[in-house]
Amino acid sequence: VTVFDPAPGPGPHGCSWWAGGMLAPFCEGETAEEPVVRLGQRAADWWEGQGVPVDRRGTMVVALDRDRRELDRFARRVSGHCWLDRDGIAGQEPDLADRFDRGLYIAAEAHLDPRAALIHLRQRLERDGVTFVTEAGRPEGLTLDCRGLGARDALPALRGVKGEMALLRSADIRLSRPVRLLHPRYPLYVVPRADGVFMLGATQIESDDRRKSVRSVLELLSAAYALHPAFGDAELVEIGVDARPAFPDNLPRLTRRGETIYVNGLFRHGFLLAPALAQLAAEAALNGTIPEFWHEDHD
Repeated sequence: VTVFDPAPGPGPHGCSWWAGGMLAPFCEGETAEEPVVRLGQRAADWWEGQGVPVDRRGTMVVALDRDRRELDRFARRVSGHCWLDRDGIAGQEPDLADRFDRGLYIAAEAHLDPRAALIHLRQRLERDGVTFVTEAGRPEGLTLDCRGLGARDALPALRGVKGEMALLRSADIRLSRPVRLLHPRYPLYVVPRADGVFMLGATQIESDDRRKSVRSVLELLSAAYALHPAFGDAELVEIGVDARPAFPDNLPRLTRRGETIYVNGLFRHGFLLAPALAQLAAEAALNGTIPEFWHEDHD
């Protein structure tokens, strides 16, 4: 196996560096189609099976008093949750005690650190003898093309959906699981990482522009402050931006053209759907099956 990748390794200019790492199929069911929820439920087991640390403490969903209807709407659209009252929220996340009197808890969800996961996979593949090539070259033989938006030369239906995120560091607040703060205009999720670091994300803008916008950063930071005022004194560690590859229906596609199978369009579900898409692509390549998400290429 040879991997062609212009990036010398995982990093800001490579794949998925700015991802949130939430393995949250039920929460994604608020807007995503059924296959995302169904196939995404395999993700935590798969990542853990590769030796990647997976934190299985679920997801909490809350809303400010003025946005209580958003919480009711969210609950109607997702499954696998239970309601929490003020004491229930305090029992799960003591630092949110007395800030919210109502919320949702989805116990079956998980999260991981995407950067640590990418580094781990790269090192493991190198130990197993996989060759990485950074120079420009043309693969020969059976090829899986996973270039994201870089594949628009072959998949013109792809579009970019911009996402901006921020990393904060604070010793004044502790969260043990991802927390989603619902808002009709700019919902927020906060994902805890090691050493008091929190990932805030993420905007969703129909654009593949990679510039960081003042408006989006202000919205992220304002929403974090609304979740807990301690974020107002946090250290701003990083601000990142990238564009997610998506097809018009926001579902992934497997497209075969000659000896190349294009695996693309995972939208905002990269770490959630990558295990299932990899399995489907491998079955199509090795067994000639017609898997789910297969897209006939008539070009």
